[in-house]
Amino acid sequence: MSLSDSMQITLRLPTRVLFDGTARRLFAVAENGAFGMLPNHIDFVTALVPSVLTLTTADGTERFFGIDEGILVKKGHEVVITVRRGVQGADLDSLNDTVQATFIEIDEEERVARSALSRLEAGIVRRFGELRKPLT
Repeated sequence: MSLSDSMQITLRLPTRVLFDGTARRLFAVAENGAFGMLPNHIDFVTALVPSVLTLTTADGTERFFGIDEGILVKKGHEVVITVRRGVQGADLDSLNDTVQATFIEIDEEERVARSALSRLEAGIVRRFGELRKPLT
């Protein structure tokens, strides 16, 4: 592997790509603690925890992402990060507000979906129970 001053970063959500570009530095939090990564870091795989992911782009701009749990894989000069949920913020203050609003909205949608699924399951169990009753 040749030495490089940047790495190709792809931050993926289940439905879309949140970030795709180059970075000089990456800071994230894994299950065993926070870490930083530079372009010539050894190949690496880790599970990420809900936290703030910070990227320093090639032009020196810092980008902040609020992420949920996920996986980070670095191979060569390419880093692929896959997370369940994630949002980008202009700065750390606005990121907190964005994370709160987005994740709470998603949690509410998931709660409504789980409730509807529970009602469907109960209806199916009730109908199966009716099928087992003898006809009189």
